Amino acid sequence: MKLYLFAFLASLSSVGAAGSGSTFFPARPPAIPLAVKAPYLSTWQDAGSAGGNGGYLAGQWPTFWSNSITGWAGLIRVDGKAFNWMGGTPNTNLVDQVAFEYTSTKSIFTMHVDGKVEMNVTFLSPITPNDFKRLSIVSSYVHLDVGSLDGKSHDVQVYADISAEWVSGDQNAVAEWEYGETDNGVAYHKVHRQTQLLFSEVGEKAEWGNWYWATHGGAQVTYQSGRDVDVRGQFMSKGKLANSKDKNFRAISKDWPVFGFAINFGSVNSSPASALFTIGLYQTQAIQYDGPDGVGPVPSLWTSYFHDGLDAVDFFYHDYATANSLSSELDLNIDQDSRAAAGDDYLTLTSLAARQAFGSIQLCGTIEEPYVFTKEISSSGNVNTVDVIFPTHPIFLYLNPTLLKLLLRPIFELQESGKYPNKYAMHDVGSRYPNATGYPQGNDEKMPLEECGNMVIMALAYAQKSKDTEYLQTHYNKLMQWTGYLVDDALYPANQISTDDFAGSLANQTNLALKGMIGIEAMAAISNLTGHHADGANHSRIAHDYIAKWQTLGINHNAKPPHSTLSYDSDNSHGLLYNLYADRELGLNLVPDSVYDMQSAFYPTVRNKYGVPLDTRHDHTKSDWEAFAAAIASKSTRDMFFHTLAVWINETPTNRGMTDLYDTKTGGYPGIYFIARPVVGGFFALLLLQ
Repeated sequence: MKLYLFAFLASLSSVGAAGSGSTFFPARPPAIPLAVKAPYLSTWQDAGSAGGNGGYLAGQWPTFWSNSITGWAGLIRVDGKAFNWMGGTPNTNLVDQVAFEYTSTKSIFTMHVDGKVEMNVTFLSPITPNDFKRLSIVSSYVHLDVGSLDGKSHDVQVYADISAEWVSGDQNAVAEWEYGETDNGVAYHKVHRQTQLLFSEVGEKAEWGNWYWATHGGAQVTYQSGRDVDVRGQFMSKGKLANSKDKNFRAISKDWPVFGFAINFGSVNSSPASALFTIGLYQTQAIQYDGPDGVGPVPSLWTSYFHDGLDAVDFFYHDYATANSLSSELDLNIDQDSRAAAGDDYLTLTSLAARQAFGSIQLCGTIEEPYVFTKEISSSGNVNTVDVIFPTHPIFLYLNPTLLKLLLRPIFELQESGKYPNKYAMHDVGSRYPNATGYPQGNDEKMPLEECGNMVIMALAYAQKSKDTEYLQTHYNKLMQWTGYLVDDALYPANQISTDDFAGSLANQTNLALKGMIGIEAMAAISNLTGHHADGANHSRIAHDYIAKWQTLGINHNAKPPHSTLSYDSDNSHGLLYNLYADRELGLNLVPDSVYDMQSAFYPTVRNKYGVPLDTRHDHTKSDWEAFAAAIASKSTRDMFFHTLAVWINETPTNRGMTDLYDTKTGGYPGIYFIARPVVGGFFALLLLQ
């Protein structure tokens, strides 16, 4: 029972906190991922150092990434006395949380209850990058272990519920529910919005689909639906539920309906008793897409593997041992690879980023025609935003390159089918997730140089990792078209925005120009791989000509130390030269080593407490771009980046899903909320190079 509390005691990174004095390993993150598996299954626990309760599971409600409450309560009775282990149920005793640990797939809490029993609570959101059947299921696990702490036997019951707040962002919406058991012994509460609004959101939450809250059936398990105070009160006073169903379907905020399970462990001694719960959203139709056959619904991929949602719920519940084993294997691989690449600080970053990156994607389509769609969480809600996929792509190439291919698939389809009129690459495939209906008028956000460069670079990156040169041949004409734009614009970029659009437009951006030039050289490599050697020679000649001129236009050679500028002829400016990463990633060797060395020497001279500013216009930075810069820097500069990022994670006052935009002096938000976005997949940039 002391597995999580003491296994890492010798190396534990402890963070002080009010109350019971929990330790946090490897860090105390801004928010703790609880159930994070897809854009609409994204529930977190506030762990920020300012406000909230600093990473303690009991005493505060978990929230959706947008900060709306997802009512989730946990209670335990020991020898007739009730305690709260999760959520903000008022007027309850709180367990004593003594330790917290996160891995790439798990959040693990260790709690002591009245000095009598120890309780381990593990939230597991499985990541199975090579198993699409499992990855397609939008569900997460909660596993409990309870055993004696003082060597005596104790009478123990545990309880957990969800509220109707999960099913809609509109608290006036009417919820409907039912209770049942599968033939394989899974007890479940099914909850959904009574009036389904297909492909619609309120407050970023899905307004369609069925939520299932499940556990095992049997004589030791009781259930109840009803008013929150009644159901929770029943457990606290009786240690069991009434096996009753509230038949009064009503608005979410009217007497707050909850759906609970209680499990009677009976006498618990040093041999731990355990329980397992699952929470998941099952939407048969996931995306509205303007595909090759016109606008229509795209099914969730899980529908290709299961007869219906309940069939998937039953499989997922009984699959825990396998899902846990596969996830633990992935945890270990990321742990070992990260430590070997850059040490403990780097592991702090990669292991926190994994669920957040995968928490933005939804596997859709069929086994024969699969897609991956992603939501640009918090910053715009766009679908498959190219300049969000680009900073995210290292984690997908590291774990399974096919995921990147499937993310790029709708982007290619819409443009190659003639449904996008502009000659440059589109920004995204839909202005509001889950509607991937494109821009037939070409009125998407205009980032022509940015997106053309991103698409050419990512196409080659995928082909190199997968050895799939046929992919490059299939898309050759479109890639050539985009490269033509790069040839026209990369040397002297027009006044335009880059992926850092919050910073505004600017002409002759040094870093943006570099992306275009690397994109041209990437096209040269694509041409050579596909037998178009004349094209390859031409593009390589242009790229080398441009990069020679760029070294004069975009570098302040007289500065001490010299460094790249934010824009041409702006000697007093500087910025993160993160687009340099693609040159090393693709093995192009377009940019001289002297540029890498120059930037490595420069970054430490402009470092603030929590990192290196994105550029001279502001004190804020982007953590994904810091990770790109670190991956190609000298060892000392690389370690500086990773250390300041790890310190920021541990100390930031922010309290939502890890923001990728933050102030390098205060550690706080700069007023623009880039929350829980997948771009932290860029933390895997170094591992991709390994």
